[in-house]
Amino acid sequence: MKLLEEVKKTSSKWIKTKGNEYANFYWQEGYGIFSVNPYELQVVIKYIENQKMHHENRTFQDEYRGFLKKYNVEYDERYVWD
Repeated sequence: MKLLEEVKKTSSKWIKTKGNEYANFYWQEGYGIFSVNPYELQVVIKYIENQKMHHENRTFQDEYRGFLKKYNVEYDERYVWD
C-alpha cells in the first residue's frame, strides 16, 4: 500500500510538469492491482499505448468490472468507485 501511495504521489507531481493540460490531474482514492504474465507484456504495452482510443468504446468502469468478473473477484459496487 505504501509503495502504491508513493507511486501515485510521485507520478502526479511528474505529470503536472508536462503541461497545463495536466494541471488538474489526480489519481482516484482507491486502486486495484492485477498482475501481468511476463509473456503478455507486449499486449499490456499495446493496451496502454491505445488506452485513450480503447476507452472511447468502453468505459473504465465497464472494463474494471470485466477484470473483476474474469478473475472471480467478489466486490460490492458501493465500495468500488469514488
